[in-house]
Amino acid sequence: MLLTTLGLSACGSDDDGDSATPSAATSFAPGTTMARLHDAGKITVGTKFDQPLFGLKNLSGKPEGFDVEISKIIAGALGIPENKINFVETVSANREPFIEQGRVDIVAATYTINDKRKKVVDFAGPYYVAGQAIMVKKDNTTITGKDSLAGKKVCSVSGSTPADNIRKVAPAAQLVLFDVYSKCADALKNGQVDAVTTDNVILLGLIDKDPDAFKLVGGTFTKEPYGIGLRKGDTAFRTFVNDTLEASYRDGRWAKAFASTVGKVEKTTPTPPPVDRYTS
Repeated sequence: MLLTTLGLSACGSDDDGDSATPSAATSFAPGTTMARLHDAGKITVGTKFDQPLFGLKNLSGKPEGFDVEISKIIAGALGIPENKINFVETVSANREPFIEQGRVDIVAATYTINDKRKKVVDFAGPYYVAGQAIMVKKDNTTITGKDSLAGKKVCSVSGSTPADNIRKVAPAAQLVLFDVYSKCADALKNGQVDAVTTDNVILLGLIDKDPDAFKLVGGTFTKEPYGIGLRKGDTAFRTFVNDTLEASYRDGRWAKAFASTVGKVEKTTPTPPPVDRYTS
């Protein structure tokens, strides 16, 4: 049986809600992922390095954003300090391979939970629900949403849920794929493509970096629940991460992480979504 009660209650007692503060948990069931990570005193996290608000390398070379803060909360519950988190750049196309190959312990990278991915990895969460949207140049008046993309060059990212979605909802669009969304933004700015599609909060982050260049059109047309990816079949670890997320909902650390990142552009803090305790 995993011993998490002490750790989770300790996290909840942090008066300042600092997500980087390790919990007091010192004992986990032998042989569990929690015990291995706690005893090693470090964790490797796959995240994105080009995703404003969620996972973006700052000027000092360290990633910052909501996914990064959620990772710190999970590491803290394992007794691992922030400076012992090894963040590895993980783009959309290599999230499952990195988990399967053991190159990362968890992935927190705007990672939509879906049935296809659940065949090869497990998910804790969701910890946030986004929605897919369309971004165009600010002076564009011909594209008003997904129904006006026929014949248009639309950029997304290889291996992403938004790329799959746009093939279904706008089959007459010309899909252009890159490995990261920052390249899509560059392509839109220089006229190589007509629109960019991904989750609304990711696009808001790109707009925040260049507010005079881009705008959103047409509202959202999907629901994208973001989860923490981990090795398939590691039920105890998934339960631990879900427990940790729920504790952060209750004690304010989730809200603080949101306010300091996504909350810079999305002023209303949403209610955290309930975690999905599915059976593999």
